[in-house]
Amino acid sequence: MFLVVGLGNPGREHEETRHNVGFLVVDSLRAAAVGFPEFKERFRGLLSRGQLGGGTGSCEVALLKPQTFMNLSGGSIQPAAAFLKVPPERIVVVHDELDLPWRDVRVKVGGGHAGHNGLRSIIDSLGTRDFVRVRVGIGKPPAGFRGSGADWVLSRFDPVERTELPGVLGAAASAVRRVCEAGEAGLPVRK
Repeated sequence: MFLVVGLGNPGREHEETRHNVGFLVVDSLRAAAVGFPEFKERFRGLLSRGQLGGGTGSCEVALLKPQTFMNLSGGSIQPAAAFLKVPPERIVVVHDELDLPWRDVRVKVGGGHAGHNGLRSIIDSLGTRDFVRVRVGIGKPPAGFRGSGADWVLSRFDPVERTELPGVLGAAASAVRRVCEAGEAGLPVRK
């Protein structure tokens, strides 16, 4: 089994913000798969379990959207992983990444938190950095943006980005499926 975690903040005021792109990817995975039930409140988050993929390429997955707010995400992920008996190398965290250009999606195993407080919380709670990250580029604030980096990640996608968002979510969901398929085949996930 894999535990696929989308990072974000709960509440309507945070929906469709750059910081919630992890939630959006998990929602798109669930919507595209067959057999995932509605999310239920578990482990201080929203959880759904099912199969990703089909035939020999399918893998059992638990989808989790922590409801602890981004900076406390580890408080939801650690108990979920412990209960489900998912080792760190089978935890896939989908998160926004300021250091990647908008629309870039990259997979990484391990590493630091690079100032991302959600990742910091996960590393602290799990006691390891050795989990898979699907990094979704949101880019840095454009010239002339009034506000801090925190203001940028908490802002909503602009109209052009909203038209491009389905492709970004699709690319990130495909990356998650590839990680799961590689893990089920016994292949190491590339760093």
